[in-house]
Amino acid sequence: MTVRLLIEAIVREMTVLLAELATSGGIRAPLANVADRVFMELARELDAHGVSRTVSADMFGLALRTYMRRIRRHDESVTEQGQSLWESVLDFIQRRSVVGRGEVLTHFAKDDEGLVRSVLQDLTDSGVIFRSGLRSATVYRAAVPGELGPLGKQADSDALDHVLWAIVRREGPLSRAKLCERTLLPVVDVEASLARLKNDGRVAEGTTDGLPTYRATSIVIPLGATSGWEAAVYDHFHALVKTIVCKLRMDKDGASSNDRIGGSTYSFEIWQGHPFEERVHGQLARFREITSALRREVDAHNENKGVPARFERVTVYMGQCAVTEEDVRDS
Repeated sequence: MTVRLLIEAIVREMTVLLAELATSGGIRAPLANVADRVFMELARELDAHGVSRTVSADMFGLALRTYMRRIRRHDESVTEQGQSLWESVLDFIQRRSVVGRGEVLTHFAKDDEGLVRSVLQDLTDSGVIFRSGLRSATVYRAAVPGELGPLGKQADSDALDHVLWAIVRREGPLSRAKLCERTLLPVVDVEASLARLKNDGRVAEGTTDGLPTYRATSIVIPLGATSGWEAAVYDHFHALVKTIVCKLRMDKDGASSNDRIGGSTYSFEIWQGHPFEERVHGQLARFREITSALRREVDAHNENKGVPARFERVTVYMGQCAVTEEDVRDS
């Protein structure tokens, strides 16, 4: 399979996952901003890999000027340094009940007007802000928590805390502004969640480049918990992607029995009454039991002996899926 075919296959699987998440439990999560965010994340990763913007534009099939214009929407604002233009405009609107387009453009006069208008359109399409009126009479207001979908509902504060906890754990240290950008949530909601996480000892506050940042040393979602499944999905998917990325970066071919990085997938064909039915179905439970016990031992040792400045973080994951199928092979 060529790399292009592999990418297309993975994109297809991702759309299946996103569609399932967007409609899970009868909800209809907004997807207007997904394509733009995918573009920005891909552009950033390509830049981090040393790919020039000319080559990146060609990879996206865009003219360099068009590519750069899309990138600049999320570059640092000239008016509000230290934040992207996208973050700055959103924060400006969130701090006011209602704000006119002219007031926004005047406040961000140092930034390119076309980019500010594009950001306003992005925020409106995403459902993060609402627009009413026409032309010079256009006004905006920020969406309240109940209007932001599953992550914005006050009743889901525990689930929100779990998701932020997982993001901070896997991607931290992160600033408050970065968390707002990642979640599309108002600053007040992110601050409230961080306060709860800090009070519980799940997240610690530090400083990076002179700015407050947050990090977490662990995340545990107990079996049977009624909330937090969103964080568990993110955490498992992050581990899977991280493993594949690390494997791709290794300068070696194939796999060996003593690999420290990698994964294996096994499928079993069983049925009710099969002599190995219980052993196959019980693998996930056994994995959780054995690995949880090992983690407790490791944590106890680290707490007693301390953790050196340089250490290795080993992430182990397992997924199990059972799908009923019919044998359509010729007898």
